[in-house]
Amino acid sequence: MSLGLGVIGCGSVFAGPYRAMIERLRADGRAHVAAVYDVDDGKRRRAAAHYDVDPQLRDPDAVTDADDVDVVLVLTSMNEHGALTKAALEAGKHVLVEKPMATSLGEAAELLELAETSPGLLVCAPHILLSPTFRAVHGAVRDGRIGELLTARARYGWAGPWWGEWFYAPGGGSLFDLGVYNVTSLCALFGPARRVTAMTGVAIREREVDGRRISVEAEDNAHVLLDFGDARFAVVTTGFTMQRYRSPAIEVYGRAGTIQLLGDDWAPEGWELWTNDDGAWRVFPEADPHWQWTEGLRHLVDCVESGRPTVTRPEHAYHALEIMLAAQDAGRDGVARTIESGFPDPVYDASFAELDAARAHDRRSHGGL
Repeated sequence: MSLGLGVIGCGSVFAGPYRAMIERLRADGRAHVAAVYDVDDGKRRRAAAHYDVDPQLRDPDAVTDADDVDVVLVLTSMNEHGALTKAALEAGKHVLVEKPMATSLGEAAELLELAETSPGLLVCAPHILLSPTFRAVHGAVRDGRIGELLTARARYGWAGPWWGEWFYAPGGGSLFDLGVYNVTSLCALFGPARRVTAMTGVAIREREVDGRRISVEAEDNAHVLLDFGDARFAVVTTGFTMQRYRSPAIEVYGRAGTIQLLGDDWAPEGWELWTNDDGAWRVFPEADPHWQWTEGLRHLVDCVESGRPTVTRPEHAYHALEIMLAAQDAGRDGVARTIESGFPDPVYDASFAELDAARAHDRRSHGGL
């Protein structure tokens, strides 16, 4: 059965990698686009023409209420995520929402409750826990390859978008857009954070976006310190303030060694392992160079078809959001915040080996996409 996809938000996030993922799923007869909506008339009409669907839908409800839509993709600006995801879950749909799942804990808490009672599955970006490289790193940590984890460093940033004023408006910012990847990766390795403090702020007060100068209101520069308990700490460095870098995305230091994830955690390039027993670095090349950060959509389709639970849990997204909001608060007043929520350890079952083989075959069939 081909699942009907309803896309809310037809901008850059949709037009690039998500469209490529949809094309692969469509070619395999597993999913098709049944409805699209965007507040921008031109974007909506272009997407509708590409998929030969109704270009006249005038609000998101027309997508979530459509009988032929099984899965709703929420790919809008960040401030809209919570309300749109709530509406889709209440309509009984499966939902994929880009990060963050919401911009307030109140909205996010509602989504957690709905995810428990709704017939639909909820998958929240980022999808980095699904990459073969991250799973290998996670497995090495859980197997005790570097001993007890003690400290870590994570980094992700770039110069910042020149489109979408909402990136720089309240409810946007570099933590929600970028830091969320590192926060999610670290919590998947260390477990839930217990306390957070941070330095955050606006380093570049004016930017040119969509051809005009705007004032930046959301933080574009952040250093976040995570306390995982028992004097185990990690730092996240993120911002729209980095031109280039050549350091690993994640460095994890244990009592018996070190693991480094190369590239970015959303675009990994393999990993490295040092153990005191070996006394040398071992380099593990990227297992799947074509892996994309949109794999959450394929994972959602896999789970709908098979009835298996998702690896990426709404609780993961909620915990990351609580951390980021706490970091923003701490950046304003310098007071550390206690984190109340948990972060379930990702559970990878044996089916992932089968899915890896199927994905490899899929990419060969579609020219390595």
